[in-house]
Amino acid sequence: MKLYVRNMVCIRCKMIVKQELKKLSLNYVNVELGEIEIMEKVSPAQLEELSVALLKYGLELMDDRKSILIEKIKKVIVELIHYSDEPEKINFSDYLSEKLNHNYTYLANLFSETVGINIEHYIIMHKIERVKELLVYDELSLTEISYKLHYSSVAHLSNQFKKITGLTPSHFKKLKESRCNGIVNPQ
Repeated sequence: MKLYVRNMVCIRCKMIVKQELKKLSLNYVNVELGEIEIMEKVSPAQLEELSVALLKYGLELMDDRKSILIEKIKKVIVELIHYSDEPEKINFSDYLSEKLNHNYTYLANLFSETVGINIEHYIIMHKIERVKELLVYDELSLTEISYKLHYSSVAHLSNQFKKITGLTPSHFKKLKESRCNGIVNPQ
């Protein structure tokens, strides 16, 4: 049996879901971002218990086909940007269409109507989040980050970063470093 979960976007979310399944003695085959595959049929009472348990963490079971498709779109984007080392620059619209077996125009219209922003903006927001992670935790230069996330140039990355965050990437990194130094070496 497959269940679909809204807001399940990170490894920590997967751990929470596994923990809650174990508490309810539900044996799972697989837990992926946005999806749970359970070995046995789940009773309505168990489903309700799981739903209540997951809501405590901001996770929500879904049964509406359009909502499930929206979460699948988000999952594909998050996996591609945050967890994939795609070697070549890819066309997101072709990639999403291929992965989800739907026409991109349909996916884009459904996403915009439901989420309130277009897919391109959602992708940009996640790319900027990834840039922030790489700036703070990795030892990559801005040029390397730009290349890794398939920006046409460092200037393009910097402009997009400033448009979304209000800061330049270098200013963002300096702010993070000064906050970390304040925590490690309080005055």
